[in-house]
Amino acid sequence: MDKDKTLYNPEWDEHGYIQVYTGDGKGKTTASLGLAMRALGRDWKVILIMFTKGGNKYGELNSFRNLSEKIQKNLTIYQAGTEHIVYSNSITDEDRKIISDGWKKAKDIIQKNECHLLILDELNIAISLGIIDVNDVVETIKNKPDRMEIVITGRCANKKIIDAAHLVSKIEPVKHYWDIGVSARKGIEF
Repeated sequence: MDKDKTLYNPEWDEHGYIQVYTGDGKGKTTASLGLAMRALGRDWKVILIMFTKGGNKYGELNSFRNLSEKIQKNLTIYQAGTEHIVYSNSITDEDRKIISDGWKKAKDIIQKNECHLLILDELNIAISLGIIDVNDVVETIKNKPDRMEIVITGRCANKKIIDAAHLVSKIEPVKHYWDIGVSARKGIEF
């Protein structure tokens, strides 16, 4: 046990890392929102940018709007998406602009060191669709403020993003009720 204590470095608590949640399984956004709640509980400033997601149909937005004033003052949410789900065959010029503007906002937040935890929800999707340049993302996150934690979610994480990250979790489905025809449910999937 004493040997384990010597492995611990208290400076690790004061350093921000890059986390990636990817894979085809359910729970990537949910994991990042759990981190947001944990950080807010420690009075951290949290910014969430939801790429490819617009509108008010997401239950987590309703929950965050009803948090205490003290917690709400530390949480900022930006939506960088339109009302529809973005696929390679359904992407519009409006989608491209809104998503690109969301990335510009993220870069500005990083460069100005505006938060403790920055969640870039579905950024992997925006990269895989070719809307956001992966090399720009890697350069930006590698030069983040030392204490800022950055979380990137979404399927299809680019190898360059994975290589730049300190923690990568690949969430894979073992069994899913969608396979028997159950569609997305309010309160569970959105």
